[in-house]
Amino acid sequence: MELAHTLKDLSLAEGSENSSGANSVIRVLSQTRQRFVAEESVKPSLLKTTLELLQGRELRWLFPEWSSDFRAAYVEVVGCFTEYAALPVCDSDSGVLPASSYEQIPPKAEAVGSVLLALTAQLGEAVRSSDSAVSGTGRALLRALGPTLCVFSITHLQLQPWTSEVSRTCALKLLNSTVRATGSGSLLELLCGKETDGDQTGMLGPILDTLQPELTKDIWKRNQAVKHVFSWVLVQVRRPWLADYLEKVFPPSLLISDDYRTDNKILGVHCLHHIVLNVPAADLRQFNRAQVLYHALFNHLYTSDAPLIQVVLPCMVDLLSVLEKPHVQSGPPRKPNHFDDVFRLILTHMEMEHKLALRRIYASSLLLFIEKMGIGIARHLKRLERVIVGYLEVSDGPEEKARLSTLEVLERTIKTAWPRMECRMDVLSKSLLRFLVDISSEPLAPELREELMTRASRCLLLLDHCSQGKLLVLLKDVDSSCVSDSVLKCIQNLGAAQGV
Repeated sequence: MELAHTLKDLSLAEGSENSSGANSVIRVLSQTRQRFVAEESVKPSLLKTTLELLQGRELRWLFPEWSSDFRAAYVEVVGCFTEYAALPVCDSDSGVLPASSYEQIPPKAEAVGSVLLALTAQLGEAVRSSDSAVSGTGRALLRALGPTLCVFSITHLQLQPWTSEVSRTCALKLLNSTVRATGSGSLLELLCGKETDGDQTGMLGPILDTLQPELTKDIWKRNQAVKHVFSWVLVQVRRPWLADYLEKVFPPSLLISDDYRTDNKILGVHCLHHIVLNVPAADLRQFNRAQVLYHALFNHLYTSDAPLIQVVLPCMVDLLSVLEKPHVQSGPPRKPNHFDDVFRLILTHMEMEHKLALRRIYASSLLLFIEKMGIGIARHLKRLERVIVGYLEVSDGPEEKARLSTLEVLERTIKTAWPRMECRMDVLSKSLLRFLVDISSEPLAPELREELMTRASRCLLLLDHCSQGKLLVLLKDVDSSCVSDSVLKCIQNLGAAQGV
């Protein structure tokens, strides 16, 4: 479309395109914004007209000399466009709207995204322009619009009820175009800045500042997208940059994890775990942050929601490594600490748990605690023994994940606390033999049965080492008429491995 027709569509007087300096583009943008706000029916056509305007004008006309009015004109019109594709406000306590509420969002996001994509492409050309005035204006305008462009693209980038394949593709193009326009080599560089010449300023701070008003206790559920945008941005940033933004990311993560909805709790814990892994321990301990996080996670341990427990336990293990000093092999006995409190609670829950999904999660996570606690597990051997024996007795389905994990836990326990294992040899060896007899008659896949028997045999062999060979002497008295050939062969292989 020719510029004269475009300006006519915007109800501008003839000659506007010939106005001096920035007056022309400011007038076009201001008129566009006014009509866009006032007339609902013309919004699609105005977006199309603006797209043609951005694609059809030279850089000098689009980005003249910098001024506060020029900046405001672009910021306001971009703000109006992104608001057009914003999600409907949710007033319910759940913070969730039915999927039908978002039916109109994808096409709106695609239309707005196309306009913003054209704008960022032109801004990129302006930044690379040999005209210093145009280049300077382009850089300044990118700094002003960058956070809004990023938040909009990330909002419509993820697989959510308010996105479609087309809108997600458009959002990804917009984000990549923004990265290129700023001259960044990657998204991380866009967020955190370049390290050359001491310039480490990126867009992460302004993006978090843009999100912060919507991440307060009273209104964070009104926009369902804001928590997903926050978490998506957060996990892109790792060491050493994240520590500089701890004050901005820690409170919202705690807020989300403290919600009553399980999906929000899981999202919040994911954010907190990322912070624990990517912020120095000293910064986490400062101002008692680590203790606050510990109490928040400890409360989650009482849940019976398997998906939540699955993310809480690994996060807790890594947090406890921040709170407690590494265990040393020598020196005076270590006093009970947070590790012991959490381990004791987990063993209590494991003893009483009957849901197979939770049993699998607990059994797999138990190994993480044993590896971190080391010989400190000696305080809990009596209860740990009961848990191991109980879990080996119950089949958990075709894959036997819980029992596989339990055998791995037993093996690690024997290796870690071997001086204390001889007195427990009787109970554990009987449990392992009973386990071998059980799986020899259960309808399992041959490969799985072989793996279970191999791991159980390895545990028996370790117990024999701890007892200075006493176990194998006892196993010689096993009545071959009472066990299957596979179990008898397993026992014979143990003797061969020991050279008996």
